[in-house]
Amino acid sequence: MADMNLEAMQAALRDAGHDGWLFYDHHHRDPIGESILGMDTKVLVSRRWYYFVPAEGEPRKLVHRIERGRLEPLPGTTGVYSSWQELHAGLEAMLAGATQLAMQYSPNNDIMYVSMVDAGTVEFLRGLGKRIASSADLVSQFEAVLGEAQKASHAAAQHAMDAILAEGWKEIARRMRRGAYTEFHHMQWLSEAMRREGLVWENGPNVSVNANSSDSHYEPTAERASAIRKGDFVLIDFWARKDEPESVFYDITWTGVVGRAPSDRQQQVFTVVRDARDAAIAAVVNAYAEGRAIHGFEADDAARGVIRDAGFGEFFTHRTGHNIARTLHGPGAHLDNLETHDERLLLPNTCFSVEPGIYLPEFGVRSEVNMLTQPGKAWVTGKMQESLVRI
Repeated sequence: MADMNLEAMQAALRDAGHDGWLFYDHHHRDPIGESILGMDTKVLVSRRWYYFVPAEGEPRKLVHRIERGRLEPLPGTTGVYSSWQELHAGLEAMLAGATQLAMQYSPNNDIMYVSMVDAGTVEFLRGLGKRIASSADLVSQFEAVLGEAQKASHAAAQHAMDAILAEGWKEIARRMRRGAYTEFHHMQWLSEAMRREGLVWENGPNVSVNANSSDSHYEPTAERASAIRKGDFVLIDFWARKDEPESVFYDITWTGVVGRAPSDRQQQVFTVVRDARDAAIAAVVNAYAEGRAIHGFEADDAARGVIRDAGFGEFFTHRTGHNIARTLHGPGAHLDNLETHDERLLLPNTCFSVEPGIYLPEFGVRSEVNMLTQPGKAWVTGKMQESLVRI
């Protein structure tokens, strides 16, 4: 967790046309704000605190008298309150001269990932004549933009996991020749291989065969796992990061068939998904090459249009991709115009997945890659699946 960068925050506020950024918390309800401000997430927060970063000038704090040291590490002047009347008066004084305030808020809760502030607080501030704007793009700028060491950590995870995946297909073939082998067995094999490479992850991996691959969040267990047999369709989705501070995830999905050529239907669905993936990639690559801003929903539209035009629109049931950072589903823009209308920008020096899918009752195909961006350039960071794997 990095210290806050006041100069950068104020420059970003001026660029966005905001008068300031108002942070508010109670009982650790806003982990985004805590991370941006570099606060200790383990200390007791039993009373409301407010921290206002104006576009110009010195920040201001408002804290309860019994927790007056809660914002001590942050720069700025401090106001205190005990009663609710003092709180209301303190907020009015703190925000004097500011009209448009960025907060962890999303109109209509459209971008729920940043919607941390409660409705009552928004209502009160509006009663003071304030306009509340979403901090969504500011959050992306200060939480999703990666440094060079973080990009290197993503590359390290990528190299390890691409190699594990390639060997994993061979392991399935070897183990099947020796006897029964299940989704859960291969999940354990992948997990052990990742541990040997110094990787850590959350849940999973997902190893699923046939109809199970139609469940995009399927996870086998020792008690519930299908055998992997000749003729089966197999999907593998796994993700991890190096076991290092501030490291960044790598997250991929591939599919294959066991002991035979793919059926015409499987080949058709894979081709459509692959082409949808490539359409989203091209939308981002072209925008960056042209120096043109691109929003998350636009990349989703590019992939979704390919699948819809092929007649499979109803079977593409999730967003095209998600931001990737220190957490698997990161705080930046997602490639989404289905679950949300994500108007956040795909900013330079961010990472995200591209993973369209088609989920039929009998099998599901998803093809997932990761992308990185920098000014003038966007690219896929690992190997890209061009055809179904033959196991």
